[in-house]
Amino acid sequence: MLSIFARSAVRAPVRIQASAVFSRFQSTLNQINKDSVVGQFSAQLSVKYTAEHEWLASAPDGTTYVGITKYAADALGDATFIELPTVGDVVEIGDSIGSVESVKSASEVYAPISGEVLAVNEELEANPQLINEDPMGNGWFVKIKVADVKELETNEELLSEAQYQESLSEEDH
Repeated sequence: MLSIFARSAVRAPVRIQASAVFSRFQSTLNQINKDSVVGQFSAQLSVKYTAEHEWLASAPDGTTYVGITKYAADALGDATFIELPTVGDVVEIGDSIGSVESVKSASEVYAPISGEVLAVNEELEANPQLINEDPMGNGWFVKIKVADVKELETNEELLSEAQYQESLSEEDH
């Protein structure tokens, strides 16, 4: 669950113009970059999304990459700092798995699934702009071994690409 807040005295949620939402709804920007480490990880990736603008790309064994969507990266603006969890951490749905600071906002990123953190994208710490350049691929946050593979199919909070795209069009209405 990605919480995006504008830096201001009120810390109001970031609003994105309806025209931007419409253009994203019409595009494929919120798809996994097939040329990235995530896209090359498994020929049988199952990709899910959250209403909070995160994506999960899971292999059949439950090994899952987690990141934020292009939509979220655009809303955040230019990333300046990324905080990641520790390898070996066990996370539950809703636990913080990191944060993103940008020139216009600060956001926590929360675990959309339960499991053990197998790897973190250390490149993000050195190059936070990777979130803006390739959020749906090489800008992944964590690799998690899902505690229960069935959760990937039974968790009703996880959306298909079509459901996610539909949620984008409804967000400003």
